[in-house]
Amino acid sequence: MNTIKPAERLSLVEEYYFSRKLKEVAQMNAEGKDIISLAIGSPDMAPSQQTIETLCKTAYNPDAHGYQPTSGVPELKEAMAYFYKRWYNVDLDPKTEIQPMIGSKEAILHVTLALCNPGDTVLVPNPGYPTYTSLSKILGQKVVYYDLKENDGWQPDFEQLEAMDLSNVKILWTNYPNMPTGGDARRATYERLVKFAQEHNIVVVNDNPYSFILNGHPQSLLQVDGAKDCCIEFNSMSKSHNMPGWRVGMVATNSQFIQWILKVKSNIDSGMFRGTQLAAAQAYHNSDEWHHKYNYEIYKHRRSYAEEIMDELGCKYDSKSVGMFLWGRIPDSYSNCEELTEKVLHEARVFITPGFIFGSNGQRYIRISLCAKDDKMQEALERIKKMEK
Repeated sequence: MNTIKPAERLSLVEEYYFSRKLKEVAQMNAEGKDIISLAIGSPDMAPSQQTIETLCKTAYNPDAHGYQPTSGVPELKEAMAYFYKRWYNVDLDPKTEIQPMIGSKEAILHVTLALCNPGDTVLVPNPGYPTYTSLSKILGQKVVYYDLKENDGWQPDFEQLEAMDLSNVKILWTNYPNMPTGGDARRATYERLVKFAQEHNIVVVNDNPYSFILNGHPQSLLQVDGAKDCCIEFNSMSKSHNMPGWRVGMVATNSQFIQWILKVKSNIDSGMFRGTQLAAAQAYHNSDEWHHKYNYEIYKHRRSYAEEIMDELGCKYDSKSVGMFLWGRIPDSYSNCEELTEKVLHEARVFITPGFIFGSNGQRYIRISLCAKDDKMQEALERIKKMEK
């Protein structure tokens, strides 16, 4: 057995930061240190009552437990199309322009497999979601980063993009509203992205799970004329519907791209449980009042605590940023962001995220998650106030 070696692709990536760090946090909790986690964006609230009731009702049906179509049940795809029309005024054909997914990570994998050959180049935002990089490396793509900067509102620098060698680029990954920075979606940015895709024969993939969190005006890349022909958009129920563990997301694009993605997906999995799909379809019909309460009011109150924590740590942040995280620039007195996050973890017993995990442009930043109850947010603030300055 000692002569067996892992695949060479494993040398290209490291264990996901949170997978590794949560082991340390678990050990600290086992030692009685009671760590408050303000690190991961996992909503701590329940889906709507109707969503849960639909799941339970379906689970009692003996006919609901067999294999389901990989392309998704019609009820779910029709609900997804309704959702896009209701909130974004985007028309999608539920039969041909939507593919349900087991979350956005799966979608990143399937889209890359469907569009990219080994050796092709993908453009990844810096800072950005680490999975854009890690999965691309595992699958054999060349990763080239493009900068997002605070003074540009974390929007792409199109002069930088145009100056790159684009001859071998297949995908440009983008994510608005942006994670981790909270930079909001801008219509002008979306229009430039569509133009960029058209002019350079590149597929722009917009990861869009945060458009409802602390945001009264959700936008979609597919609102731009011509976007559907050259762009793909992901959406997820994890954040907007309090369903991270349910693993329900979607891909929306033209019918040809959907067919290529389905060809990959049908060889990898066998579809989601019918109860999950029908419950998700119900969730897409949540009332405006439900969305306002769970995607705005609650997070707005929690954000006030996060801002106080940033103030206490001497960090600067954008009061107009959106999403379920607060991104802040650390004081110059710290050599890097991990120096601060480790100090907070071990002295205040509060786990927050160092920005370096999102790329080199995150080295001077930290991220606070709003996915914790008010009492935990307040307790975290009080602990940090007692830290040695």
